[in-house]
Amino acid sequence: MVFGRLLRWAVAVPVALVIAGLSGCGSGEPATSSAPTAAAAGAKELTVFAAASLTGTFTELGKTFETAHPGTTVKFNFGSSATLAQQIVQGAPADVFAAASPATMKTVTDASPASVPTTFVRNKLEIAVPKDNPAKVGELKDLTDPKVKVALCAEQVPCGAAAVKALDAAGLKVTPVTLEQDVKATLTKVELGEVDAALVYRTDVIAAAGRVRGIDFPEADKAINDYPIVALPKAPAGDLAERFVDLVLSQQGKDVLTKAGFESP
Repeated sequence: MVFGRLLRWAVAVPVALVIAGLSGCGSGEPATSSAPTAAAAGAKELTVFAAASLTGTFTELGKTFETAHPGTTVKFNFGSSATLAQQIVQGAPADVFAAASPATMKTVTDASPASVPTTFVRNKLEIAVPKDNPAKVGELKDLTDPKVKVALCAEQVPCGAAAVKALDAAGLKVTPVTLEQDVKATLTKVELGEVDAALVYRTDVIAAAGRVRGIDFPEADKAINDYPIVALPKAPAGDLAERFVDLVLSQQGKDVLTKAGFESP
């Protein structure tokens, strides 16, 4: 009897081990061959359309966002708010839009009524001149001198519309030698010495510290631009879009923006 029980045990154990081994292979192999890696599963792209004046701050916030969301890449399209708004309305794939004025944001929200933008910062103009200020510009009325070469943003873009407001408030008329499509291009004319002065955002003067000088003028307070931001309702990466907007509106986002010269709304 004892021998019989030992024989049955000796046969049963190897069989059980074989079955267990087959079962283990059956459950493990599919997971190894078909399950994506953690990096692949989390790999996503977030596309942000933003005003040119936000280039420095949003690039920094984009890196912060990527660190907080491993596997995510933030792709930026910086440019004239008016141009970006038209691209979005025409179907360009964008998740977030940050504009330099409510008017350009309205172009997008009129086409997508579900969009509810939030104003996150404000910005105002300064006169930018080369470091050595060869034309000796000291105030806004100096820009009316026909000998002073001035660059302005085109009127249809936010920095251009602000310049028109400021000049109207001062009762002045300036004839620019060039009209640029965004504030970065306008400032570049000063940096290259192609013009004697330009009206650009204070934040852009700060970003170009060492290459240009900024001159405050009181009429700038009459032409302050509010900057709205929105996660677009048909965003391909909707959840990430909301999180990016949350970052911009957070204290961390405010710290980055105010350090660059933006004002709280």
